Amino acid sequence: MSSVPLIFLPGFMCDARLFWHQIIAFSADRAVITVPLHGTTIEEMASAVLAVAPPRFALIGHWLGGLVAMEILRRVPERVSEIALLNVSPLAEPPAVAAQREPRIIRARTGRLDEVMLEEVPETALAPGAGRPEVQAMLLEMADALGPETFTQQSRALMRRPDQQRALRATRVRAVLICGEYDTICPPRRHEILAELMPQAEFRLILGAGHLCPLEQPVKVSRALRDWFEAPR
Repeated sequence: MSSVPLIFLPGFMCDARLFWHQIIAFSADRAVITVPLHGTTIEEMASAVLAVAPPRFALIGHWLGGLVAMEILRRVPERVSEIALLNVSPLAEPPAVAAQREPRIIRARTGRLDEVMLEEVPETALAPGAGRPEVQAMLLEMADALGPETFTQQSRALMRRPDQQRALRATRVRAVLICGEYDTICPPRRHEILAELMPQAEFRLILGAGHLCPLEQPVKVSRALRDWFEAPR
């Protein structure tokens, strides 16, 4: 396996706990870095990541972290060895979705963060089964640790996010698109289309998972990443 460091970029209102299994799985082979997302735009977040990144690295980003990974790839493709995008969409925020964010920001800032997080990632976006409540509980723990101010910043970053399709079409960096079968926020078909758009991309579907596939099926996600990293180039 390559010795290039791995940079993990957590999803919306998530921290390193989202990638707990992948961090453990890969830390014996190579340097592993998890970078929190700070800023009010995708561009600011990408700049903050690049400020602490090594000269060359591989990126693994989930949802918001995936959007930041796309922006980094657009800016400095020569520094990115490989990129894995989990549960993402390269599209700009639809106006109808953006219109819901400011009322949620107000509610989050008045003590109702748990409530709005369960609207942001409803149970219908997760795989059914006995593990769903545990995944939701972890999501709320991570969101509580980050707090309403981070919710405000990350929500506005999603509202203002650029469309990255043109940049992804032009990239020559090796990529993998990973999605849970039950993800309704960033559905599997969108990942298939993105994999077709990018010249050197593959698509991997994670069965028994939804929008938080690294938590819902940690072993399957780690295996998919390892198989992809170790596949012949």
